[in-house]
Amino acid sequence: MMDFEQLKELIKIVNDSELKSFSLNADGVSVSMSKNEGMAVEHTVSAEPVKEQALKTESINEEPAVKTAEPKKGNIIKSPIVGTFYAASKPSAPAMKSVGDSVKKGESVCIIEAMKIMNEITSEFDGTVDEVFVENGEIVEFGQPLFRIV
Repeated sequence: MMDFEQLKELIKIVNDSELKSFSLNADGVSVSMSKNEGMAVEHTVSAEPVKEQALKTESINEEPAVKTAEPKKGNIIKSPIVGTFYAASKPSAPAMKSVGDSVKKGESVCIIEAMKIMNEITSEFDGTVDEVFVENGEIVEFGQPLFRIV
C-alpha cells in the first residue's frame, strides 16, 4: 500500500510534469490526478479494492488552452490532510485569519480536524490573506487550497 510520503512525491512529480492527466491502480489503491493550464492539480485517492493492477498514464489536450483570465498572484496554503476546516480554535472565537489580516511564516491560520484530532495549520509564507477558499465547518481534501497569501 502507498504511504503518505510516496503519495506526496507522486503528486509533486505529476504537478511538475507536462502531463494533463494521470491514473494509477496498484495494491488496492486507486489514484487519479488531472490538471488544467494555470490551475492546481485535482487529486482523487481511493483505497477501494482494485480489480486490475495497471499503470495508466495519458496526456490529454496537447494543444494549449485558451486563457480567459490571468491567474491571481500569491502563495497558496494548501490542506496537508483530509478533514474538517475550522477558522477558529473555539466556536465562539473569531477566525484565526480573515481576508486582509497579515500573517507571518509559522503562524497558525486555521485548524483541520481529522479523526477527532485538532491539527493547527501554519503558514509557510509571510504576507496578507488575500482570499479564503473554504467555509468554516467545510470538509477539505488533501492539497485543497485554503488561503491565498500575497
